[in-house]
Amino acid sequence: MGVAITGMGIISAIGHSVEENKTSLLASKSGIGNLRHILTNHSQAIKVGEVLLSNAELTRQLHLPEIHNYTRTGLLGLVAATAALENSNISDCSTYRTGFISSTTVGGMDMTEQYIKQFATDVTTQKYIATHHAGDSTQKIADTLGINGLVTTISTACSSAANAIMLGERLIKAGKLDRVVVGGTDSLSKFTINGFKTLMIQSDALCAPFDAHRKGLNLGEAAAYLVLESDTVVQKEKKDVLAYLSGYGNANDAFHQTASSDNGEGAFLAMQKALEIANLNPDQIDYINAHGTATPNNDLSESIALKRVFGDQMPDFSSTKSFTGHTLAAAGAIEAVFSILALQEQYLFPNLNFNTPMPETGLKPITSGIKKEIRHVLSNSFGFGGNCSTLIFSKA
Repeated sequence: MGVAITGMGIISAIGHSVEENKTSLLASKSGIGNLRHILTNHSQAIKVGEVLLSNAELTRQLHLPEIHNYTRTGLLGLVAATAALENSNISDCSTYRTGFISSTTVGGMDMTEQYIKQFATDVTTQKYIATHHAGDSTQKIADTLGINGLVTTISTACSSAANAIMLGERLIKAGKLDRVVVGGTDSLSKFTINGFKTLMIQSDALCAPFDAHRKGLNLGEAAAYLVLESDTVVQKEKKDVLAYLSGYGNANDAFHQTASSDNGEGAFLAMQKALEIANLNPDQIDYINAHGTATPNNDLSESIALKRVFGDQMPDFSSTKSFTGHTLAAAGAIEAVFSILALQEQYLFPNLNFNTPMPETGLKPITSGIKKEIRHVLSNSFGFGGNCSTLIFSKA
């Protein structure tokens, strides 16, 4: 069946827990709106999926001292990772060989961009210099959770968390670890907002994945982690299994620095590989949680890749980024949680804001929630640099 998933934790624009996220998904309630926590003249001109809790509120929730050098990326990550361990009933990470694989693209730039002009003259701000790099939040979270086995960071743009999950499974299968916490965290920052604005793929309206008139993505911030455990641990501890990670695949378009290829080659190969590892035929996939960023390039490329894999027997599919925004490095983990929720609830989540099929492929995502028997969910995550990853989750 693959490696067992025994715990999950999440914080996103649609909820600060797994239960809250599930409630929003079942109610078709999006968390995308105006920017609140970042001071900018453009706050009314863009739409984002923002976690409503401030850094001070996150600090209090985590019982951290008021004076610390956690970035927002680290705070969000610690909330989700702590919840994942609690969900898996793990109180001591030293009992088994335990690893922590986290992913991020923003890293600590939410703080360094605030204080960069003060670093030379204001000693009190210099504590954030060391938090800029991608590994800072990973190490802080691992230290707080008491994980001292393998600790590493993956940053492959928007496929980062999917690759963290994939690496975790491979380490367990290879007998290197018994248990691993995997996922990702990213916060909003001016740098990323302006960067996507410069690329001209950011929408000033609610994103509409796979719609013919889509204008671009809405950025989001979030964190999510899964606990993966070996069969030995599951049996010995008599653990409840939420789902199994049954398949995974990674490939590269090798096409363009930021754009996906015209024929979706990387996405096609990643999906093929995941199906092969899961020992499944395309017609056994019951639901696809698509990457679906709502950018003109991605949605067309992904649609073509989907048609290459599934032909005329297209499973029900949707992009849940219409709920959370595109959460960058965290996206693969956010959508892993949603895929597992779909399996648990036997329910498909809708693709919000869709009206008109793309003329090039004619594909139509589901636009309202559907109660349906589901055994296997395929989830796509594609990153800049052509890094394409696919995960398959199967019912426990």
